[in-house]
Amino acid sequence: MGKVATAEALRFMVDCLKAVGAASTAAQQQAELLIQADRLGHPSHGLNRLEYYVNDILSGACSPNNQPKVLKESASTAWVDANNVLGATVSHFAMDIAIKKAKETGVGWVTVKGSNHNGMAGWWAQKAADKGLIGMAFTNTSPLLAPTRSKQSALGTNPISVVAPASDGETFYLDMATTSVAVGKIEMQLRKGEPIPNGWAQGPDGKETTDAELAFKTQCLMPLGGGERTSGYKGYGLAAMVELFCGISSGSNYGHHVRSWSHSGDGGPANLGHCFVAIDPECFAPGFGSRLTDSMRHWRQLEPTDPDLPVLAPGDKEKRCAQITDSEGTVTYVKQQIESSAALAKRLKVEPMKVIADI
Repeated sequence: MGKVATAEALRFMVDCLKAVGAASTAAQQQAELLIQADRLGHPSHGLNRLEYYVNDILSGACSPNNQPKVLKESASTAWVDANNVLGATVSHFAMDIAIKKAKETGVGWVTVKGSNHNGMAGWWAQKAADKGLIGMAFTNTSPLLAPTRSKQSALGTNPISVVAPASDGETFYLDMATTSVAVGKIEMQLRKGEPIPNGWAQGPDGKETTDAELAFKTQCLMPLGGGERTSGYKGYGLAAMVELFCGISSGSNYGHHVRSWSHSGDGGPANLGHCFVAIDPECFAPGFGSRLTDSMRHWRQLEPTDPDLPVLAPGDKEKRCAQITDSEGTVTYVKQQIESSAALAKRLKVEPMKVIADI
């Protein structure tokens, strides 16, 4: 593993995206999305994703310098065409609309079609929370989820994110896939040369596998909850709900119609759907922030089953990772990521990412 200065990792990501034709603002926004994932301890959605975006641009599957546009809107809603831009570009555009409408009417609800992968969903919900609102973000992804009783994938990881501001500096932060894990976590196990735990994915025979390479090739993740006996049908239902909000509501590709996202970027436009929601808690009972803080602090004080593993409130893990990252000014990458980044730098003729320490 190696440590890289956070600013240097961001510089490298921006340079790579600009090298393949993304304008400065689009490249900066997409890179900030990636570095935020690494900063919060979710490396599956950080530098790990860079080459996918690069290849989508090079293949023409993504047009980073187009402009998203509003197709239809009301006082509280909007329907947006991403026009095939990078996911970060349209997500900023759409959540800004949702925030504005929530400030005016109490609720902003925006769906997006024609988009590309927009990274860590929590980044977009946090954008609303930073304005004093409850933020929610949903997105559909390539079919990866195997519904209970099925050997085939039918839905994506379809993440759910809810972020809300509380009092006294507290923040409720939930960002979760509706599969047992995101496919990026299997990629990270591959990069580390390690097996995956039981309950993450299926092999081609429909049975659980711990072989990371086989799981990645099969592309069939278990729903949240695992198999039917452990209530995996609930994860399947949540993934279907996200599809309702995203692909089906926005008119984008949905479920089994979404193309797989390959490392080569040769699958054509993704036409993914997103949904962004902003809600003003001041429209409801007073004292929202105080009650949320009281709840989060109560959860942390619950007696743990393992004294070495205290009970966490949603977002505690990310907050702790961010504090460590920010205090050290570095992010950590596994050896294979550093090697693949060096190869990407050579391929794109950009300055390689400097590693300041091996650990």
